[in-house]
Amino acid sequence: MKVKEPIFHYVSPDIYYQIKKGDSLTVLKKIEDGKFDLILTSPPYNIGKSYETKTSIERYLETQEEIIDQLVRTLSDQGNLCWQVGNYVDKGEIFPLDIFYYEIFKKHGLKLRNRIVWHFGHGLHASKRFSGRYETMLWFSKTDDYIFNLDSVRVPSKYPGKLHFKGPKKGQPSGNPLGKNPSDIWEIVQQDWDTGMWNIPNVKSNHPEKVDHPCQFPIELVERCVLALTNKNSWVLDPFSGVGSTVLGAIKNNRNAIGIEKEEAYCKIAKQRIEDLKEGRLKVRPINKPIHKPTGSDKVSQVPEAWMKINFVNG
Repeated sequence: MKVKEPIFHYVSPDIYYQIKKGDSLTVLKKIEDGKFDLILTSPPYNIGKSYETKTSIERYLETQEEIIDQLVRTLSDQGNLCWQVGNYVDKGEIFPLDIFYYEIFKKHGLKLRNRIVWHFGHGLHASKRFSGRYETMLWFSKTDDYIFNLDSVRVPSKYPGKLHFKGPKKGQPSGNPLGKNPSDIWEIVQQDWDTGMWNIPNVKSNHPEKVDHPCQFPIELVERCVLALTNKNSWVLDPFSGVGSTVLGAIKNNRNAIGIEKEEAYCKIAKQRIEDLKEGRLKVRPINKPIHKPTGSDKVSQVPEAWMKINFVNG
């Protein structure tokens, strides 16, 4: 008698997910109030990528505010909104988008909980200014009663066995036994998970998740937000979903998810990536994987120490 092969569910059959093709503003107007516990996205930066039309920063922000108005409406009272942006550059002048967006979100009544700096060691090189190596994520809540599961994303303490040496707690552990708060800097270091920094490489050509998108969102960044800022079966939204990384990070962790994307090509890639996740074929960089450190046998072994810290991910 043939033994039946076990079935592995990489995505729970009870989880709902959808990639909606269309304009974000149009789709959002059809969604009910208070649906989402987390809205996580990286909006177009207005820097002339293939999927966006560059315009003045004033007009760009006006258009984005129309969408933000709908996002706030669809965010639950316990919900969180994470807005990850870089810089708008016009004729060599830098406009830090998080500063402009902060005023918009405050006008809509949201409360800033953290300004997270995501630092990465690899990217485009500038010639007339220092090369950009960070982006920022603004984490807002709608009310003071917001979802925050710190224990889900704690990192190991540097000195886990350290004890109080005096006072009423003398002899007791001085730190949280589950680990420490990972801080608001998510940085590229060699042993991120051990040092307490959050190791999130940007998705470049040698990243295992790389597909045909110029500004791809790392699933690892999504997962950490999902685990900390939602509960199981919460609803997650990405209004500019691109190739679906937010949806993937959500459904991988038993959250319902909707992604909105206007480009047909990116919708197709997102849907294929979801199918690959369901079948266990999707290449994903593990959330606690350390950065590769070149050894003496690597071709780059003779370069300066500063170069050795650049993000080389072999998948």
